[in-house]
Amino acid sequence: VWKSELPRDHPAVIKRRFTSVLVVSSLSPLCVLLWRELTGIQPGTSLLTLMGFRLEGIFPAALLPLLLTMILFLGPLMQLSMDCPCDLADGLKVVLAPRSWARCLTDMRWLRNQVIAPLTEELVFRACMLPMLAPCTGLGPAVFTCPLFFGVAHFHHIIEQLRFRQSSVGSIVLSAGESWSLPGVVLGWGGLLLSPSSGHLIGPVLCHSFCNYMGFPAVCAALEHPQRRHLLAGYALGVGLFLLLLQPLTDPKLYGSLPLCVLLERAGGSEAPLCS
Repeated sequence: VWKSELPRDHPAVIKRRFTSVLVVSSLSPLCVLLWRELTGIQPGTSLLTLMGFRLEGIFPAALLPLLLTMILFLGPLMQLSMDCPCDLADGLKVVLAPRSWARCLTDMRWLRNQVIAPLTEELVFRACMLPMLAPCTGLGPAVFTCPLFFGVAHFHHIIEQLRFRQSSVGSIVLSAGESWSLPGVVLGWGGLLLSPSSGHLIGPVLCHSFCNYMGFPAVCAALEHPQRRHLLAGYALGVGLFLLLLQPLTDPKLYGSLPLCVLLERAGGSEAPLCS
């Protein structure tokens, strides 16, 4: 939309894209409203509740998905801790210092990666898209399909990086593949599983922000790390615990009633296992 010769990380470009993204995100709920009027399907709940903006069960919906994602990233978290020059006490001081947060809030890249992108992308690709797809395709296919749109929406990064020759073609393609790799699974199918299971948007938003902060796991660096045995054990343990805890921590009973189940029932669709 905004033609510019500046790279995507330039503050001026980020501010312009903030404008575009916020406009599109503001219009997305209107698409859900229009879909409801055209199809005649009555969700049985308010539009905001259907999109995941509700108070019932909000605390477990915020904490448990984030905990599950952090468990998956156990190896990268261990790696980050080992490579950090400061100890735990100093790290906590930095995290809790108001000055550090003030710097973050004035950093356009931080705002984009940790606040604007998670909130707007989850709003569009989950909160708005899932309620419209689920009555047509069923909950299972909708959960599988939405992340594909999410991944495709990030492929423009390849064009930008090639345009500004920020890296080799191989590195750029590998970087773009992150949208379809381990973090992509968390933000995509994993995160989308959390959304209908909890009926909240806050969990996927927090997980998205966390994954943006962590980035792609530095597996190659872990293989060459002096403490690679411990790190690889952490990677394996994290994946194992994630798979073990995925079902119990996404149990809908932890989060209260599910608006999507009410929607599917009123739409006359087959009952999903999630709603049984």
